[in-house]
Amino acid sequence: MAMTSYKLTYFNMRGRAELPRYIFAYAGIAFEDRRVEWRDWPSIKKRLVGNSRLAEAQADALVDTLNDFTLLIPWREDNPQIKTQKIDMLFQSHAPKLLDHLQCHLGDRKWLVGDSETWADLYCHVCFTTFSVLRPGFADHHPALCGLTHRVEAIPNIAKWIQCRPTTEF
Repeated sequence: MAMTSYKLTYFNMRGRAELPRYIFAYAGIAFEDRRVEWRDWPSIKKRLVGNSRLAEAQADALVDTLNDFTLLIPWREDNPQIKTQKIDMLFQSHAPKLLDHLQCHLGDRKWLVGDSETWADLYCHVCFTTFSVLRPGFADHHPALCGLTHRVEAIPNIAKWIQCRPTTEF
C-alpha cells in the first residue's frame, strides 16, 4: 500500500495555512510545506477561482450558500424519526429557495460564474450528489442545474475521479 503524502501550498507566511500546519504537526503527520512568493502567484493561480476579483467573490458566495444549506442537514441526529422529519422539513422549505436562487444565478449560462468552470461548479456537484442521496430527484424541476451537474461530471479529470473514488454513502 502506498504511503499518503500531503502537500500544503500557501504564501510564504503563516496566515490561513498556519492552522493546518499546526494540525499536521500535532498529529505527527509529515507534509510538504510549499511556500509561494507573491510575485509567483499569478503563474500558479488556478482558473478555478474565477478570472477576476468579482468572479472570485461570486464563486465564494455561491459556495457559502451551498455550505449554509449543508450545515442544516441533521448529520448527527441519532433518532431516525426525528432525522427524517428534519430532512423532510429542510427539503420542503429550504431546498426550493436554494434551487431557485442557484437556477436564477445560473440563468442561461453554462457555468455558475463567468464563462468557464470554477470551484463553485465543482462544489455544487459535490453537494448535489449528497443531496440526491437524502432526497433522490430533489433538483429534477431545475433542468439548468441538472445540466450543470452533468457538465461537471463530464470534465475528464472529474469523471476519472468519480470512477475510481471509494464508494461511500455520502
